[in-house]
Amino acid sequence: MTVSRAPLLGAAILTAIVVAAGSAQAGDPKAGKKVFKQCAACHTLDEGKNRVGPSLHGVIGRPSGSAPKFRYSKAMKALDLTWTEDNIAKYLADPKGFIPKNKMAFNGLSDPQDIADVIAYIAQESSQ
Repeated sequence: MTVSRAPLLGAAILTAIVVAAGSAQAGDPKAGKKVFKQCAACHTLDEGKNRVGPSLHGVIGRPSGSAPKFRYSKAMKALDLTWTEDNIAKYLADPKGFIPKNKMAFNGLSDPQDIADVIAYIAQESSQ
């Protein structure tokens, strides 16, 4: 009896693609610091310090619309969402599409790697 290796080869190729795609999305905080410069006009990573946008210190795991002393849009106040890395990534890719009628005047980031990098940077800086 002859065993075909085609299914094994196909599975190996698929595994390699999935691993490569996953590693491409791993965030680099150093690169994220550069990307964050686009955010820094409106946001800070200083705890409790709001600008035009709320402080992003500790945003990962925080309920939406809950930064102290920040005036949120009605859309953000009404949202029942926890800012997971996945939700932040979706928001950064399309702020108005992910949360219609929010106040953020930023169109979003188009590069998934930039999104992963800036999230890694925010996570790193929030833990300090």
